[in-house]
Amino acid sequence: MTDIMPEFSRLVPLTRLGSAPFAQHIEATPSEREKLSRRFDLLALDRLNAAVELRRQGGQVIVLSCVITLEPVAGSVSDRFTLVYGPAEGEHQEIGWQQEEAAFEPLNGDVIDIGEAVAQELSLSLPVFPRHPDATIDAEIVVESTESPFIALAHLMRRTEC
Repeated sequence: MTDIMPEFSRLVPLTRLGSAPFAQHIEATPSEREKLSRRFDLLALDRLNAAVELRRQGGQVIVLSCVITLEPVAGSVSDRFTLVYGPAEGEHQEIGWQQEEAAFEPLNGDVIDIGEAVAQELSLSLPVFPRHPDATIDAEIVVESTESPFIALAHLMRRTEC
């Protein structure tokens, strides 16, 4: 484990995982949501909860800044993801039939932090360029010269040679 404590941490000991799926509902506290908002540069994170299912194998209300006007843009994120946990040396081995759907996560110690896993997946699900519906860009059309800069340099060289 690292010395850095994640903002939203829910540890599940591997000893709790058996042949039956382990299901748990987790929800971030106001303090955890505030810390995650700072981490992901959100204006607000009103709710973060997840239904987690772990198996042993042989979304959300958010407020972001508009990229154009910096006004608040409310939205939600809903996503499903699959992670496969295993020994770090197993990362390069074939995961199995869900290989395309699942991301491999190396085990560190004897616990799985499902809170941090949800927080990382949240960061991957956030809109890259949030835009307020009323935001517009008033861009001037810039016409670039088709003349090569070397032609301008040649003209300058001719002047100095005379």
